[in-house]
Amino acid sequence: MQFRRLGRDGPEISVVGVGAWAIGGPWQFGWGPQDDDESIAALHRAFDSGVSWVDTAAVYGLGHSEEVVGQVVREHGGEVLVFTKCGRPWYGRDNQQPTYDLRPETIRFELEQSLKRLGTDHVDLYQFHWPDTETGTPVEDSWAAMAELVDQGKVRWAGVSNFDLALLERCERVRHVDALQPPFSLIDRAAAAALIPWCAANGTGVICYSPLGSGLLSGGFDADRARGLPAGDWRRDSDDFRQPRLAANLELARRLEPVAERHGVPVAAVAVAWVLATDGVTGAIVGARRPSQVDGWLPAGDLRLTTDDLAELRAAVAAAGGGRG
Repeated sequence: MQFRRLGRDGPEISVVGVGAWAIGGPWQFGWGPQDDDESIAALHRAFDSGVSWVDTAAVYGLGHSEEVVGQVVREHGGEVLVFTKCGRPWYGRDNQQPTYDLRPETIRFELEQSLKRLGTDHVDLYQFHWPDTETGTPVEDSWAAMAELVDQGKVRWAGVSNFDLALLERCERVRHVDALQPPFSLIDRAAAAALIPWCAANGTGVICYSPLGSGLLSGGFDADRARGLPAGDWRRDSDDFRQPRLAANLELARRLEPVAERHGVPVAAVAVAWVLATDGVTGAIVGARRPSQVDGWLPAGDLRLTTDDLAELRAAVAAAGGGRG
């Protein structure tokens, strides 16, 4: 397993981390039904195999993902870093519809709830999940509240997710941004244009989510599976999982197979390794709902793609016409 430092001041982390969105189970924006026993087994497989961190969020399963993560981290007993997120509260709303809220009092309240669910007294990396588009709170006030939580020892490192360059720069003027979490994959390549270079120049770590294109690049996805996605799986409403994009994305996944065969690894590992080969990327967040899915991407942790591999993958993107950016 390769390890890299998260930004200029962060911890050494494994280059792959396990994502815990899907294990939250069904809710208004989830992945359909999920079995907790399989979730627990998947997390143990990842941690036992050298993965040193997990990324979750309060809103995943409306708290359930954090509860499962907290249980497994305690059972594991070793050093596992827990990354979670705030800013999409649903508390006290009859319809349980999350809002976009980064008021300082909301941030502090959400952290206390997350600490209870996780069963700990601190979060290793606390992140703003999305920009605040509803309360009108200046991001400077939100980030100052985050800085106070770091000073209090309740948060070790502070990051943001889904922020653009303008918001990153406004936060950086208040307090250093330790980490950015953008979507990044062979299908969604937009972050490579400006976000990742900005982070590299400013000492901000980058942990990318959806490196498998939400399963499209896993090597086990096809059109039949797309048609059969269960009710409650957000991908049913995504253009990437509908024609004509679906065909192009699946063709891109197929073109990863020769590289995977040469290295003796699953296709998923090649897709994740491409993300990790991008200058400025610290790690990749890869979801897993069962141990077999961990086994599919885990080899990316020590897979080093060659110059020829990367050239072949560039050609695959051009030939398949999949993705954007």
